[in-house]
Amino acid sequence: MSSYAPQYLIIEWLTRHHDDPDQAREQWLEQRVALLPLGVDIAAVRLTGDLVRAATGTDDPEQIAVTLAEMLDGAVISDRDVYYALINGHAGLVWDMEKDAPCLGKGVYLGVPALDCTTQGSRAPYWVLPPRREGDFCRPDSVRRLVTAGLLGLHAAEC
Repeated sequence: MSSYAPQYLIIEWLTRHHDDPDQAREQWLEQRVALLPLGVDIAAVRLTGDLVRAATGTDDPEQIAVTLAEMLDGAVISDRDVYYALINGHAGLVWDMEKDAPCLGKGVYLGVPALDCTTQGSRAPYWVLPPRREGDFCRPDSVRRLVTAGLLGLHAAEC
């Protein structure tokens, strides 16, 4: 049995807390990105490109995606050299690495690409790792390990 849910179920999950889910769907159709509220079910840890490259040991986008899949095993968005690891909104309330990788939550809107936007190319956001099912979050402890590895890599590069 596949672990991938039909796209309409994933869209329903992503738009569940939007004031107007139809507006988000329309934005995906027309603009390929929708602004979705964070905080209730979904939060996002903001990871700089430098941190991600240091943690993964590469600057090749395809290899970064492979390594992030292994390290995080959850949905990740990239937008202009910033990565957003989606985590459970409740986990975002206790996130403890704000200085190096802030967690975006309640009161913040994230530009979320359409589900089929999975390749880098334009300056628009894209899914490095698209969600495979409702609740396809990165585990907070995995994101912490990635941040720690990235900080160690950045520190070593400074020496």
